[in-house]
Amino acid sequence: MTFRRPQDPTRPGERREPPRLSTTDSTADHGAQPSIHRPRRALAGAVAAALVAGSALAGTASAQAGHPSGSPAPASAALPLGPAGLPEARDVRVLQPGVTLTTIVRGVADPKSVWTVEVAIPSSSPDPDAPATALSDQPTADAVAARLRAAGLDPRVEDVPTPQLADAGGNNLGYRVRLGSFAAKADADALRAKVIAAGVGASSVFTGWDGEPDDVSGSTGPWHVQVLTIDPRKFRGGLDASYGLDLEARETTSTLATLTGATAAANAGFFVLDPKSGAPGDPAGVAVYDGRLVSEPTAGRPALVINDGARNTAVERFRWRGEIRGLGAPLPLDGLDRVPGLIRNCGGTADDLPTSKPLHDVTCKDPDELIAFDSAYAASTPSGPGAEVVIDRHGVVTAIRTTTRGGAIPEGGRTVQAIGNQVPLLLAAAKIGNRLEIRASLTDLGGHDVRLSPRTTIVNGGPELIRDGQLHATPLADGMAPPDNPSQYYGWVHKRNPRTIAGVDALGRTVIITADGRSEASLGLGIAEAAAVAKSFGLRSAINLDGGGSTTMVANNKLVNSPSDATGERPVGDALVITPTR
Repeated sequence: MTFRRPQDPTRPGERREPPRLSTTDSTADHGAQPSIHRPRRALAGAVAAALVAGSALAGTASAQAGHPSGSPAPASAALPLGPAGLPEARDVRVLQPGVTLTTIVRGVADPKSVWTVEVAIPSSSPDPDAPATALSDQPTADAVAARLRAAGLDPRVEDVPTPQLADAGGNNLGYRVRLGSFAAKADADALRAKVIAAGVGASSVFTGWDGEPDDVSGSTGPWHVQVLTIDPRKFRGGLDASYGLDLEARETTSTLATLTGATAAANAGFFVLDPKSGAPGDPAGVAVYDGRLVSEPTAGRPALVINDGARNTAVERFRWRGEIRGLGAPLPLDGLDRVPGLIRNCGGTADDLPTSKPLHDVTCKDPDELIAFDSAYAASTPSGPGAEVVIDRHGVVTAIRTTTRGGAIPEGGRTVQAIGNQVPLLLAAAKIGNRLEIRASLTDLGGHDVRLSPRTTIVNGGPELIRDGQLHATPLADGMAPPDNPSQYYGWVHKRNPRTIAGVDALGRTVIITADGRSEASLGLGIAEAAAVAKSFGLRSAINLDGGGSTTMVANNKLVNSPSDATGERPVGDALVITPTR
């Protein structure tokens, strides 16, 4: 969903439809671009519409199936978290016809869960979700423990078993070094200071966040989970994704809900956070809004596909192809609407380094790239050495920037940037006054084109969690299980974190789940637990979306979960938005 400008007060229910797109994206074919986010216009109309809709549609419902105004979350006897028999409370509210919000609180504080100090080298990334380096082999762990004992401290070395997933886990991840057991974080922090004084990096961690199999940890919780269910049999609104004012910007999920007049919203795909990895807010994987492909896939990773406003939701894997056609032979594109040379989460072309395969939270590099832009990106394209061709809405070259790139994108037009050895190729293909055609299309894993309609939304994610109704978590295939970095797997896949999950059940209902984490009030989910929770709601297909501090759910203009960042709700790249009845 592109940002919708304030509605005409004389036509309060009108929805602005995007232009029709064919499978192949070409500026010459389409003329004007869809409504975009660049103009900073008054939002009073949209805000008022959102508030009125939220007030009018708020309601409560019992958890009985077949409620006349909405459908509760798919049946689940109890969340598959912790031992059987834990207390669990559920509250179900109807937000609008066909949409329910189910809030679940399961478990009780576990007296076995304590604060401890874990030896770790903190990540240098500005991303607060980036895992520390906490695991090693046993000889290294033993040596660190000996060093700490020599400093008068009392460490312990623990091995870390991890649950079996579809393509990873089921083994001992490595060894960690920990010290102390405390009821209060302040006491752990005091010991951590002594560990650091001994010359060893460390963090204070809560053992309830460990992701060891239940037969090892046996945690009793608690867990706080929120579930949005959209039933296409009763739903007459819209389910889309919005990136806000432009791709090169971040807004909170709450802001995106307000901008779109949404009844409810949840954060969506992975995005660039560090300016050294690209443009903050840019999708770090495939993105399609209103049927327009604006960010290329991460080599075969899964994505959430929403068609026809929640009537054909699926989890699919994609590749893509793109090219420009001007003078001479067609030139292959490397990407769409991103900073040239930087490929967040990798999974690009064969010449990218260190890999062309997906590699989560890593920025691959390629000094020789062609990148196409449209006005979804921002008011201006990235600046730097290289060349850039400017194309108007009719596909005609109107300007060529020969030594540096960066500048305005014409209304309804596009640009193409080149760096490295692609510069002379682009300059040879473009001539002012001539046509330059840009083509980009998604393909399935078999190489067949995927048809996009104006009612297609796709957001990136991973790993896959459920396939054909069965547990199918694939962190290895999706770049979250690097063999040379067990600490990445430990922190990202194995340990409990806030999670956002989406999928579809056998009745065609789209289900969006958030699980709070990184607190004593709610432990979060490991990926194995996330898959089990998705399966417990009867999902036939499900995917993990961006989580950690990004995990956010909003209903009726209020946060309904507890985002984990210390600074509060995190600005994100895009969000899934549920809009009122049309």
